Amino acid sequence: MGAAVRTEWRISGEEIGSCNCDWGCPCQFNAPPTTGRCEALVAYEIRDGHFGATPLAGVRFAGIYWWPGRIDEGNGTRQIIVDERATAEQRAAIDALISGSEGGAYFEIFVAVCPNQLETLTAPIELQTDRERRVASISIAGIAESRVEPITNPVSGEEHRARIVLPNGFEYAEAEMANTVECTTSAAEPLSLRLENSYAQLNEFNWSNA
Repeated sequence: MGAAVRTEWRISGEEIGSCNCDWGCPCQFNAPPTTGRCEALVAYEIRDGHFGATPLAGVRFAGIYWWPGRIDEGNGTRQIIVDERATAEQRAAIDALISGSEGGAYFEIFVAVCPNQLETLTAPIELQTDRERRVASISIAGIAESRVEPITNPVSGEEHRARIVLPNGFEYAEAEMANTVECTTSAAEPLSLRLENSYAQLNEFNWSNA
């Protein structure tokens, strides 16, 4: 039997991520998470892209993630939410991407380490993000709220800027570090999160199955 034919796709845009790790997030350096487990809310806004003939520019989606230990040890649980303004074709495209069946390192890796996936939800997703200023917010009606601000110097109160650069990163090449002032989700356990003054990242993504 021949290999399954994959639909050609490419997406680029902005990502906002908050997790329960300390600033810097040890997971970015192949180290164990700060608390021994990983909990995260990540939102994505596609600025440009397509899945086959389906245009994806403007589509927003998000994921609530939980792992009992290191991410690479697997057995994670995830809940994907697609913005209700996406068309049926666009929602089907996002479902195909997150399944990992259409290729692309980011989605294939997440399928491998986060196999426990709840049914995809649709809800209004509001995002505000300014990577340069390290400011962002996520609001998913009835499901999640998050607010991100710059890290500040504890003595002077001045904004502190730091970046992580991953030349061979599968998620991003460069990300701005920030502070998750607060983040809450109301998803089913173990995806009911409450984060405060923890890690945040703001980055551009550029993924494809080319």
